[in-house]
Amino acid sequence: MSGFSLLNGVRILEVAQLAPASLGGHLADLGAEVIKVESGPLGDPVRVGGSRAVGGPDGPAFMHLRWNRGKKSVALDLRTPEGRQAFLDIARPCDAVIEGMRGGYLDWLEIGYDALRQVNPKIVLCTVSGMGTDGPYHGLGSGGPMFDAYAGLREVRTPDEPPTEGMAGSTTPPIAMYALGAYGAMGLLAALHKAGATGEGSHVEVSGIDVAAAWMPDGVDAELNRERSIPRPTWLPDGRLPDWPRLEAYRTSDGEAILFGSHVEKFWHHFLIAVDREDLADVDLSSADREAPGRANLVWRELTGIFAQRTRAQWVELFLEHEIAGGPVNSIPDMLSDPHFRARDNTYRVDHPDVGELEFVVSPVRVDGEKFDPALPPTMGADTEEVLRTVAGYRPAEILSLAD
Repeated sequence: MSGFSLLNGVRILEVAQLAPASLGGHLADLGAEVIKVESGPLGDPVRVGGSRAVGGPDGPAFMHLRWNRGKKSVALDLRTPEGRQAFLDIARPCDAVIEGMRGGYLDWLEIGYDALRQVNPKIVLCTVSGMGTDGPYHGLGSGGPMFDAYAGLREVRTPDEPPTEGMAGSTTPPIAMYALGAYGAMGLLAALHKAGATGEGSHVEVSGIDVAAAWMPDGVDAELNRERSIPRPTWLPDGRLPDWPRLEAYRTSDGEAILFGSHVEKFWHHFLIAVDREDLADVDLSSADREAPGRANLVWRELTGIFAQRTRAQWVELFLEHEIAGGPVNSIPDMLSDPHFRARDNTYRVDHPDVGELEFVVSPVRVDGEKFDPALPPTMGADTEEVLRTVAGYRPAEILSLAD
């Protein structure tokens, strides 16, 4: 069982916990050999993190089953001289190292980029942290919801009573927490490309707050250039665009919803022809005059009535037939049973020794002619002896002494 073959032959050494472990997870999915260093009795806290687990509260967490699948696990105590030396010995034949702890962790242990370059001048170090390695907050503990709150992506409630849903007072899922690993993988692979072309390694850094800050150019970049930024005319107090009725979710006759996407004129006209309402094309939704809100509200009311005449599935069929943008508004169970999701072979199955067969979502990357079928995450320290022997070149006596 394995991921794809795109990164076969690439060896990555990872010291990462929680969301930063997703970086190595993406690379393992693509075929890299990812050696995860863990310590303590539990290893990476994501093994038991998150809101849902398999088989009970003490079972493996679903985030762990996703982010650590296909990796190898080596148990090392990096606080000891022997553990740090073993880390450098494993790093010597590696292409890259992932530092997914609080910024500056490996430097604090004196096995950071300078030490890594001494054993391998071509090595790439990718540092992934919440707050980055500099600035007044760099020592601040952080987590997924905090990245979004920092960058203005999350509206956090302050209720009189503890919230009963959502995370950290919000009903929206974290953004930067899940995007962090993808940006880290992009930076690491770009640095590997440079190392292959020039023989020079690099130290690249990705932080959760920077991912969140860069997420919405319409927000942050527009604010940076406020004096030169021209806001689009609005028709509602919350600032939605005048043609927003053409890019909105509407309730369907079966109580479900469809997202109507006619932000492009072609889609808008195709729709009006399909539903025999070409008269709405005469309603001006682009001018910013005093009557603009009324015109937009008129179109919204008309579309509300139109979409209530068919089921969600019937609207999808009409959109396909008439080349109209849009799609179903699904819950997670809806998506998993959606015919498009199922037709794209989006899941794979694997036997778990404790609970039997499990089903997981595949990597969003597709490789023609290859099947995505990765192994389950390793148990804590399962590959210590094999990695020390085959990667670091340790003799049996050295391995035993390290274990002691």
